[in-house]
Amino acid sequence: MRKRAAVLCGAAVVVAGTVTAVPADASAPSSAETAHAAKLTWKSCGTTDYPTLQCASLKVPLDHRNPYGKQITLALSRVPHTAKKSQGPLLVNPGGPGGSGLSLAGFVATSLPKAVASQYDVIGFDPRGVGKSTPALDCKPGYFNPVRPDSVPSTPAIEKANLERAKSFAAACGKKYASVLPYINTIQAVQDMDSIRAATGYKKTSYFGYSYGTYLGAVYAKLFPQRVKRLVLDSIVDPTGVWYDDNIGQDYAFDGRQKALMSWIAKYNSTYKLGTDPAKIEAKWYAMRKALAKKPAGGKVGASELEDTFIPGGYYNGYWPYLAEAFAAYVNNKNADPLVEAYENFAAIDASGDNGYSIYTSVQCRDASWPRDWNQWRKDNWAVYDKAPFMAWNNAWYNAPCAFWPTDSLRPINVANGKLPPTLLFQATNDAATPYQGGATVHELLAGSSFVVEQGGGNHGITLSGNACLDKYLAKYLTDGTVPRSGGEIDAVCPKLPDPKPLATAAASASERGSTLHGLLGFRG
Repeated sequence: MRKRAAVLCGAAVVVAGTVTAVPADASAPSSAETAHAAKLTWKSCGTTDYPTLQCASLKVPLDHRNPYGKQITLALSRVPHTAKKSQGPLLVNPGGPGGSGLSLAGFVATSLPKAVASQYDVIGFDPRGVGKSTPALDCKPGYFNPVRPDSVPSTPAIEKANLERAKSFAAACGKKYASVLPYINTIQAVQDMDSIRAATGYKKTSYFGYSYGTYLGAVYAKLFPQRVKRLVLDSIVDPTGVWYDDNIGQDYAFDGRQKALMSWIAKYNSTYKLGTDPAKIEAKWYAMRKALAKKPAGGKVGASELEDTFIPGGYYNGYWPYLAEAFAAYVNNKNADPLVEAYENFAAIDASGDNGYSIYTSVQCRDASWPRDWNQWRKDNWAVYDKAPFMAWNNAWYNAPCAFWPTDSLRPINVANGKLPPTLLFQATNDAATPYQGGATVHELLAGSSFVVEQGGGNHGITLSGNACLDKYLAKYLTDGTVPRSGGEIDAVCPKLPDPKPLATAAASASERGSTLHGLLGFRG
C-alpha cells in the first residue's frame, strides 16, 4: 500500500472493443443455475505491459444476505484464455486487505508458462471498497502525511498523540461510511468472489492468492467447497490468529528480517563502510532513528517514517541494496537525500494508499475481535518491544484504530476443510509478514493439501518471482491438478534464491519479475 504499487488496468490503452464472456467447456452450469447471475461485458483496457488485458464491472449486493437490496460495483480485469479448451476462470488476489488485483491478472498471465496461462481466463479484481470498485473508501485522506509522532510511546505525551490519531481515524471511518462498514469484511468479499464465478458462467473456479489473499481463498473454499477446482495459496496467513495475534507474531519475524539486513550489510563492508559486526551496524541504525526523531530528514523522514521505509525490506530483499545505500549515506556522509528518496519510493502514501489502508482497517477490525482496553495493547506491545523493537510499536499504531472501531466484530472462520480437491500451498521458512507457522497450520487444516517450502527464503510472495523450482510445481498443478507428495509434513523443498548484491556490482538487481510482483503485492498484507 504505497504509491509505487499503481493500478495499471485502464492506463495506456492499446485497443478498444467489447467481448462478452462465453464458457468454452462442458463445466458451464445449467441455465436454471445462472438465471439470476449477472453477465459480464469485457472491454479492452490493454496496457504496454499487458496488451490483451480486458476490464469489466459487476454489481453485487452490499449485503449478500439481502441480495435485492443496495448494490455496489466491483472492478474486474481479465486476460482471456487462448487455448481451444478452457479450464475456466483463475481468480487472483494480491492480499492486503486493500490490495488492488487488476494488474495482477496481467502479471500472472504473462508470468506463467504460455501453455498454462492459455488454458485459463485469469481474472483480477478490486475487492469491495478498493481502487476502481465503488464505493471506494478513503476514511481520512493524508492520514500518513509526514511527520507523524514517534511510534515508540516513550512519554505520555507521545502515547497520547498516537492514540488521538488512531481514535480520529476510526471516528472518521464511522462518520463517513456508517452504512458501509458492517459489510466490509472477508465473508462478504468471498461471496463477491462467488458472484464473479457465477457471472463467468462456470460451475467452478480456480483461485491463486498471495498473503491476505490466502485467507480470502481459504474462507472461500470453506463457504463454497463445491465451487473450487484448484486452489493455490502463497505466503499463508495463520487463520487461527486473525488478526491481533497474527500482528504480534509479525513483529518478532520482522525484527529477524531487519537483523538479516544488518548481516547482509556487514558482508559488504567494502561497499557500505558500516562495519563487519551486524550488532554494531544495527546500533548505528537505531542511532540514526534517534537522530531523525529530533530532526527529520528533508522535513519528511522522522523516526516513524524511517521504520516505514525499512519495513519493505522485510517483505522483499530486492530492496536491501537501496536501503543500505541510503543508510550508509546518512551515517557516513551526513547526506539525507538518498534516505528521503527511499522513503518516497517505498513508504510514502498517496490516495491509493489511503484507500488501501481504509480497507485494511475496515476488514481487519470487522473480521475478528480486538482488545478494546488500551491497557492490553500497551502491555502486549511493550513486551514485544523488549525483545523485538524494530516494528513493534509501528505495527501497533498501524492497527490501533481497531481498538476504537465503530462496528462490532465477527467471529473468525474455521477454515478446516475435508471437501476440497488437492490444493497447493507455498511458504518461505523466514517470511516475516506471514510467518512459517501459518503455512504449516493451513496444511494441517486443509485435508489433502500439498506443502511446498522455500528453505531459508525470507521474501513474502515467492511464486512467479524467479524461483524456477517453485514455479515448476505451480505450473504442473495448474496444468492437470498434480501435486507433489512426500508422505511427510513437507511435500517438496526448494532452495531460496540468492540474496541480492550491492548496486555497484554487475549482478546487483533482483529479478525483474520479483520486483514487479512485490510492487503489486505492496506491504502490510
